[in-house]
Amino acid sequence: MANPWAGEVSLSIDGVPHRLKLTLGALAELEAKLETGTLVDLVSRFETGGCSSRDVLALIVAGLRGGGWDGRPEDLLRADIAGGPVAAAQAAAHLLVRAFSIPEPR
Repeated sequence: MANPWAGEVSLSIDGVPHRLKLTLGALAELEAKLETGTLVDLVSRFETGGCSSRDVLALIVAGLRGGGWDGRPEDLLRADIAGGPVAAAQAAAHLLVRAFSIPEPR
């Protein structure tokens, strides 16, 4: 479903596969909602293992928005994410990598 060459990540929420992507608009919304720092600080937290569940949730919401989702962040508080918190954190990390790196040729 997701196209990694387009920066997309797939995540199943409540049994429904979703396409996540960090568009420029989603990144701007994410940066506005960050509790502390900038996007560079957020990337650094993921690189050093210092990310919080709030960071993961903010990235998932931004990725969903970039993928066309029009839900609310509160909708995810009780959602069942396939793979649990680990899968959510991995999806968030993949979003950052795919948004800020150039894919290598196939």
